[in-house]
Amino acid sequence: MTTADPLMDLIASRLADAEAGWSVGTFGAIAEFTREPNEAFDMEQSRNGISVVTQKGGIRVVSHPDLRLIASESPTTESWSHRIALCLPHEASAMSGRTVLTELGPDIEALLTRDRSGILFDLGLGTLQIDAYIRVSDADAVAALRSRTGQSVFSPESDAMRIILAASPHRVFISRIGRAEVFQPIPPPGGRSPDGPHTHVLPKLLAHGRTHAATEPLPEGWIPCAHLYPAHPLRDQFGGKRAFRPDHHAAFQALLELYGLPELTACKRAVIDAVAKERGPETVMLPSDRTARATVRVALRQLAAIEPHAATVAAWLAVDRRDPAETEDPMEALH
Repeated sequence: MTTADPLMDLIASRLADAEAGWSVGTFGAIAEFTREPNEAFDMEQSRNGISVVTQKGGIRVVSHPDLRLIASESPTTESWSHRIALCLPHEASAMSGRTVLTELGPDIEALLTRDRSGILFDLGLGTLQIDAYIRVSDADAVAALRSRTGQSVFSPESDAMRIILAASPHRVFISRIGRAEVFQPIPPPGGRSPDGPHTHVLPKLLAHGRTHAATEPLPEGWIPCAHLYPAHPLRDQFGGKRAFRPDHHAAFQALLELYGLPELTACKRAVIDAVAKERGPETVMLPSDRTARATVRVALRQLAAIEPHAATVAAWLAVDRRDPAETEDPMEALH
């Protein structure tokens, strides 16, 4: 099914792709959605939105007149990451900004009809572009949390988090672009998040008050309200390593040409062109800012993956030095 909105058509195609991952979140709090290739799922597309739901969770993406897609890449410890941010202007992205535990009533917009009687509680994280909720169906847990509203869940005087961890309710993260729902249990303290849909809420990172990872190059004033992680050439949707997939690489490079920042795609093309012409790094004048240096490293790592024994790539890699200030972002490492 196609629509008059090419952005929503792209989103629909990636929602149908089990290799693609999704998230709704901010720096320090994120809900992620992935699914297994053979996992059963329901997909619905309406005039203004598209959703995919499995037994473990789901995601809905809705259209918005101000939606802008921004594709980008970043070097990681071993290779690179890539993503497409679904962005809105700062003012259009703002959610409630609540800072205390707040009861909202039944979740009438839940992805599944069975969940629409569950009671939503806003965790009160005070973030710009998302409201992070839990959806509680157990009457005792609802009553316990209801008596603890009006306080920060991080306050030493509140034991709301203890109740939440014991109840392990659904998590529902909502932005102006859509919602992600996680049905899987919350892991115990120190436990590992399960494969598939899961959430992270990290108070120390939330305290920075940032809207996205420092390693993600976004223009000032544009706020990521959701992220799409298309199929990666070196990793599956759960982060497992695999042999280089040139088809996945080519597919994302095409998206990067359409939705990447022009100054960074131009920088990357200059590196690729120089290597193709067997010209060393001393022959090319490139921007020296942080994002340009990161772009150069990504280009070199991709060229090395395509032609691991190319002498010119080796010469460029010999001068590829990691800036200590450009270490991998903790939120990037979660994907």
